[in-house]
Amino acid sequence: MLANGIKLGYKTDEAATTYINLEGLKEVPEMGNEPEKVENTCLSDTVKQYEFGIGDPGDLEFKFRYENKSEDSPYRIMRKAEVDKSILFFQEEYPDGTKFSWAAQVSVKLSSGGVNGVMDFTIKMALQSDIVVTDPS
Repeated sequence: MLANGIKLGYKTDEAATTYINLEGLKEVPEMGNEPEKVENTCLSDTVKQYEFGIGDPGDLEFKFRYENKSEDSPYRIMRKAEVDKSILFFQEEYPDGTKFSWAAQVSVKLSSGGVNGVMDFTIKMALQSDIVVTDPS
């Protein structure tokens, strides 16, 4: 499956039923949870024993095309959420219908630029919940 068509939406109220799509999405991060391997060896064990501890999904960074012409541009909306330290509710949807949902705070960083270079911005997320996966029906 190609990444083309992946959408990232947000809502400000967890109870809301629809997400507002953030336009201009260019890159998405890996999705999943990488649990920490914790050593739990007893004195009677002949080899080290391990268990999986709590997970770390890593850095959730989404790259967007920069556009700041209107109040509803993703750059302005996310920058305001950063300043307000708001917790937003996100949903990433793949073309096959798989959905990932979570709550997070955001920070926004504008890319550097150069001759013939496009301007992007990156939304970095600090998770405030588990990531819930919903399989397509």
